Amino acid sequence: MPSSNGSSPERPVPHTFVAYVEDKPGVLNRVASLFRRRAYNIESLTVGHTDQPGVSRMTIVTNVDRETARRVEANLYKLVNVLRVENVTETPSVMRDLALIKVRADAESRAQVLQVCDVFRARVVDVAPEALVVEITGTEDKIEGLLEVLRPFGILEMVRTGRVAMTRGAHTPTFNPEFVPARIPENHATLPQA
Repeated sequence: MPSSNGSSPERPVPHTFVAYVEDKPGVLNRVASLFRRRAYNIESLTVGHTDQPGVSRMTIVTNVDRETARRVEANLYKLVNVLRVENVTETPSVMRDLALIKVRADAESRAQVLQVCDVFRARVVDVAPEALVVEITGTEDKIEGLLEVLRPFGILEMVRTGRVAMTRGAHTPTFNPEFVPARIPENHATLPQA
């Protein structure tokens, strides 16, 4: 069905958001609840510390159209503990996933499994008599490619992180008026000023 301006509706595509949030209990729940209330599916969500004390960084991937992506960004900014949001979908960025894959590898198939891992630049991080644990870092397509080749050997278990993203070059988050440095709890020592 055409939109009101006569063009056909835009198809949803994966959008990657980087959100800087205060490192406090309940923040992850508030972000997830925002997506739940608006019926946006989270494809992946990765959270970790940053180089700034009291600030965590979330990488959120959701499959939406461009207009909805703008609304997602605006709604994230409304959350009290969210300090900054960037939609890095169309920004030159490095994006990676990590997977650990436990694959069946007995004496007969071990050499073949190792050869496959070598082709995909995956590392073997654990060896047992009947299985190997393989670690691979890369794009989603690269991980899917390795999984496809390992399936005939027998995948016993797998775990994947969500996507992490960082913009290329010297670009850093600008501390514009919307960015408020995280409030460090009073029981933490104040860092000396540079």
